[in-house]
Amino acid sequence: MNRPQQFPFARQSAGHAPLRRPGSIRRTTSIDSEWPDGFGQPWEMVGRARDLLTPLDGDPVELAVGGFQILASPQREILRIALNPDHPRSQELVGVRAGGASRRAIAEILGDLRGTPTFQVLDDFAGASLVAGWIWSQWRGDWASGPQRSAQQSTAGRKGVMNDICTGFTTGGSAFKADGTPDNVNQSFTEVGPLEHPDDAAGWHPMPFQQGPRKRRARRIDLWLQNDVIMVDAGFQDSGSNPAGGRTAIHEYRLYAEIDPVTSCLLALQALPLILPYRECPGASVKATRLIGSDVREFRDSVVEVLPSTLGCTHLNDVLRAISDVPELARELRSD
Repeated sequence: MNRPQQFPFARQSAGHAPLRRPGSIRRTTSIDSEWPDGFGQPWEMVGRARDLLTPLDGDPVELAVGGFQILASPQREILRIALNPDHPRSQELVGVRAGGASRRAIAEILGDLRGTPTFQVLDDFAGASLVAGWIWSQWRGDWASGPQRSAQQSTAGRKGVMNDICTGFTTGGSAFKADGTPDNVNQSFTEVGPLEHPDDAAGWHPMPFQQGPRKRRARRIDLWLQNDVIMVDAGFQDSGSNPAGGRTAIHEYRLYAEIDPVTSCLLALQALPLILPYRECPGASVKATRLIGSDVREFRDSVVEVLPSTLGCTHLNDVLRAISDVPELARELRSD
């Protein structure tokens, strides 16, 4: 069998967020997971999100905030949900399972929230719940065969079949054991520091200190105008607290993009794979340039169409999908 192309392990975090630029907007989101009843039980997910305008002069202006509280089953079903701000149809999501089903339901039931930080962090429930149980690998030796991982794995990929769902899980790659089953133990991960910049207290929305088996998915999108082009600097990280008192990350990307403010066309793209679990994973970053020339506003749907299966990375695709709101957010810059 021909092995897929491999790369050196991606094990270098970008560190804390850059200082905010005058004349920019920053969207930050986070989803924290914890298991109050222990390993293998339903878990609490708290989503937080904020859009912050940093004007050329003066104090920053909070444009919007949002978030959710979800109790998720080990099978990644929504058992309980509350939104902030509240929405009259939010309870229709109870019983929906994370993944394509949850994204379709969120779009159909809460479509009027599109473009808001609440919609963004809710859309990310699918990916965050998929990775959440990984944090137990830092705390329990039986994680890979435990009930939490077994339940989440059975809802991943195509009904638990992981072959060729993404670049990292290309058949014959290092993500699989010799018998062809997924290798959930021999993954690469990296110690990381805080995302908050020590000289920028307002750079992130408030995120509580984590200790014990707790997981966090965090996103940052900075946008500003330069030479009549929308410039984007985005960061993404899946990390959690470890027994030594620090933090360990399993995924991290940095993305730079240029967008036409009139047509919303993607003019340039650079995706940097910083922390990823398998040697094949970085290959997805090169393939992402296939999106150049596309309308960014359509990315929530078009990214998975252009970068399906082994052409894409599940988590990089989410980074790309998350910039679909950038053209609309940029209107706030032009009116500033």
